[in-house]
Amino acid sequence: MAKALHMMIRVLDEARSVDFYSKCFGLAVAGRYEWPDFSLTYMKNPEADFEIELTVNKGRTEPYELGSGYGHVALAVDDLEAEHARIKGLGFSPGDLKQMTYDGAPFGRFFFIQDPDGYKIEVLQKGGRFR
Repeated sequence: MAKALHMMIRVLDEARSVDFYSKCFGLAVAGRYEWPDFSLTYMKNPEADFEIELTVNKGRTEPYELGSGYGHVALAVDDLEAEHARIKGLGFSPGDLKQMTYDGAPFGRFFFIQDPDGYKIEVLQKGGRFR
């Protein structure tokens, strides 16, 4: 059986990305590894073992093209409205709160936010399928 370990994203400014993921989602640096041409920073929190791997390619000055294939990573929170307000209060720009239905029944409540490099993050209310 396979175990999900991490997702990797390429970022321009490691400090800016660490600050964003720390402030918005309570992730902390779990490990940092340096090579001559790139560095890898792994971030996670006590909620799960799954990590976000921030890859910094040294010397890169232009933003990455995200393309049309990447969708988003999803994170679940206990109180969606409170997290939306908290993140907005930090000076970030979360999208509007939304409700999704399936077969006429509530399926999920969520909002989206983009990290400093433009990667989309879906923030879901814990419950039902999203625990």
